[in-house]
Amino acid sequence: MSARELPLLRNGQRLPLREVPELPIAEFREAILRRVQAGDRLVCLCAGLDAEPILTAVLADDAEHGLRALRSRLDAPRYPALTPDCPQAHLFEREIAEQSGILPEGHPWLKPVRFHLPLNGAADPWGRAGGPLPGVLDYFRVEGDEVHEVAVGPVHAGVIEPGHFRFQCHGERVFHLEIALGYQHRGVEQALLGGPHPLSLKQAETACGDSSIAHGWAYCRLLEGLAGLEVAPRVDLVRGVALELERAANHVGDLGALSGDVGFLPTASFCGRIRGDWLNLSAEGCGSRLGRDWLRPGGLRQDLEPTLAARMLPRLTQAWDETRDAVELLWGAASVMIRFEVAGRLDAAQAREIGLVGVAARACGLRRDVRHDHPFGPYGSHPVPMSLAESGNVHARAWVRWLELGASSRFLERALAALADTEPSPAVPCPPLAPDHLCVSLVEGWRGEVLHLAWTDAQGRFARYKIVDPSFHNWFGLALALRGEQISDFPLCNKSFNLSYCGHDL
Repeated sequence: MSARELPLLRNGQRLPLREVPELPIAEFREAILRRVQAGDRLVCLCAGLDAEPILTAVLADDAEHGLRALRSRLDAPRYPALTPDCPQAHLFEREIAEQSGILPEGHPWLKPVRFHLPLNGAADPWGRAGGPLPGVLDYFRVEGDEVHEVAVGPVHAGVIEPGHFRFQCHGERVFHLEIALGYQHRGVEQALLGGPHPLSLKQAETACGDSSIAHGWAYCRLLEGLAGLEVAPRVDLVRGVALELERAANHVGDLGALSGDVGFLPTASFCGRIRGDWLNLSAEGCGSRLGRDWLRPGGLRQDLEPTLAARMLPRLTQAWDETRDAVELLWGAASVMIRFEVAGRLDAAQAREIGLVGVAARACGLRRDVRHDHPFGPYGSHPVPMSLAESGNVHARAWVRWLELGASSRFLERALAALADTEPSPAVPCPPLAPDHLCVSLVEGWRGEVLHLAWTDAQGRFARYKIVDPSFHNWFGLALALRGEQISDFPLCNKSFNLSYCGHDL
């Protein structure tokens, strides 16, 4: 089977495992490389966690609004690495070696992603007795006169999750930044195996706490796809409200934090308070400011009844009006724009090569948004405009957030008005999952693309569950954005990406 002949799978559509193309490893590699060269993105690459070494890849064809899944059964726990020819694979392949003991030979920088033993008794590819010690790693070093090394973290001065940043500098100029995470690996994917369990939705929602709706919805759509269940349009519209409220609250918080990083206190102070108004709208809808327990497979735990939707509309209008007033102060401050426009530039070619997603990708001019490319829920009938910038710097990432805030507010206004005029949909129980099937669910979270992939065993239970948070794709983008920059600009650049530690660590 040629790369061109790989069948297209729609977002949230199930596929029998026997129909997933299974190729010899040489053809598997060639198919991936040809599709990536043609414009596809490698959105997932993982290994099965059973005794048999098998690789599974998922490619996104954004132009055709479809996904391509393919597999390769290995004769031995090793294969020629994709990374030298496809940098998008680099972190996936490190993870594969760590989790399964399958060695991607020729990987240019094969080191642990997290700190845990390989699963199911697999051999440790680094030959470490007793497993890895957290933080004990080799780091890339730049040699030369007056080159010095700056190590930051994993313990930080603020209330922040653990992560280690190793800078190679000449004076203030950064030659190279290496980021080491994995200090809070929780084993979420392992906990989901054998499910769905009573706690599976909770585990999915907490894969990344500030993206509870995005991950919760991806999990629900995955189960609904595997069960062959269609939910009512009104249910999807309520889910869209939940997701856009999550997006708005986080974008407001980020714009305020960026303002604080450059000492512009008016917007920083206002947004710190206004973010709470957006969070309180989520609490009004479901009782949780983070949207926990709002969704469930087959429907909702809490519907937006017409009277509640109507009551939320004026609060939405007030939150958006106050947001607009606070953030417009930012764009008019010359001292802010000078800092934003010179820091943290990442060009489109680099972003495309490493597979950047979400706000960071769109700030480089890449047209990547699951709501457009792989429509889900209400976004086919209630589209939102794609928000883009071109310069790929801190200003561009802030500007994309601002454009998305306006788009989310307009979507929410239309959606709440529609919900105020329609009656709630009855709950539908989720049927059993189809045995021996695969499904891929994509949701555009506020950071970017959230992916949940699962395939079932003969009893319809999860034989493998894989989560890819947008931060998994984007942390290396932050490292590239610091090259040639002043090390003093790192806090500002870091905040402009605002990536998740726990979403990466899982």
